Amino acid sequence: MLVVLAAGSAEAAGPRDGATPAVRTVAPGESVQAAVDAAAPGEVVELAAGTYRGSVLIAKDGITLRGPREGEAVIAPADPNDPAGAGACATGGFGVCVFGTAQKPVVGVGVESLTVTGFRKTGVKGLHADGLSVAGVRAHRNGEHGVGQEFSVRGRFVGNMTDSNGQSGVFVGDEPDGSGTSIVGNSAADNRIGVHLRRARHVTVTGNRLTANCAGVFVVGDETRPVAGDLDIVGNTIAANNRFCPGNERIAHIQGSGIVLTGTEGVRIHANTVVDHSGDSPMSGGIVMVPSFSGGGTSHQEVTGNTLLRNAPADLAQRDPRGVGNTYAANTCLKSEPADLCGPPAG
Repeated sequence: MLVVLAAGSAEAAGPRDGATPAVRTVAPGESVQAAVDAAAPGEVVELAAGTYRGSVLIAKDGITLRGPREGEAVIAPADPNDPAGAGACATGGFGVCVFGTAQKPVVGVGVESLTVTGFRKTGVKGLHADGLSVAGVRAHRNGEHGVGQEFSVRGRFVGNMTDSNGQSGVFVGDEPDGSGTSIVGNSAADNRIGVHLRRARHVTVTGNRLTANCAGVFVVGDETRPVAGDLDIVGNTIAANNRFCPGNERIAHIQGSGIVLTGTEGVRIHANTVVDHSGDSPMSGGIVMVPSFSGGGTSHQEVTGNTLLRNAPADLAQRDPRGVGNTYAANTCLKSEPADLCGPPAG
């Protein structure tokens, strides 16, 4: 049985072990932020179907913000003259913020079954979060990333739909010590990059569908130590990411890229389907390794059991002259750079 509290009711104690969490319901026209502020750790803030103007900051442990079982709850920017647009999350350009500090991360927050759209930066962002779960969210037309986290660990991004965001559909960054984060069963379309991992380790990217971006998966090592990598990209469908995205002072333009690795070590790429990519960027092709802007080699990757078809100029490409120790086995493909990377290993 659910315990339902009105949005403005007094704070209730968190649930006992095994108890059903208390639920605070919010209707259109009521303040989501006020309900979150009033909730105790372990409670759920549930939004009825409708549109809610204003960003939401979650800075306490164990809160779940979720949409309705039926219908759609949309979080969108507040009018500039509305006080709801004046908080730190809103002024930063974010939709839903799950923000702790380096000294005290926020733990065990969930964001579920919402649409977050129209924000200047990221739709749902974790910063110094531990165990953030983002599930069943549609992140649409945000200026930077759809959903993601930085300086955080053990995140779970599951079953989200991210489309038409200015940078990445799903972004995980600045976790060089090993995050244990999983990105599972999401879809990403019409973003710059479908899944973007920057300076991250111990992340799994599994069972996602990435299409019509400029690049499907992009893994960036840069200059951090330990080197970014030791992560898994497994069982994803990555198709026709052929949009054109301009370059900048650090990187060439991006177009027609399935999986791109730059400056990483020990990435395991297994059992993915990567098809129908084409472009004239140094990163164009099915699975491509390119030099890092910071000078580190793209080395010791394991590329096994992938199906790569109709990718141009190559299905597999090792274009980083500093890269060493990369291995390729049992990949189904027709064209590679150099020419001996497809099929089983020699001997």
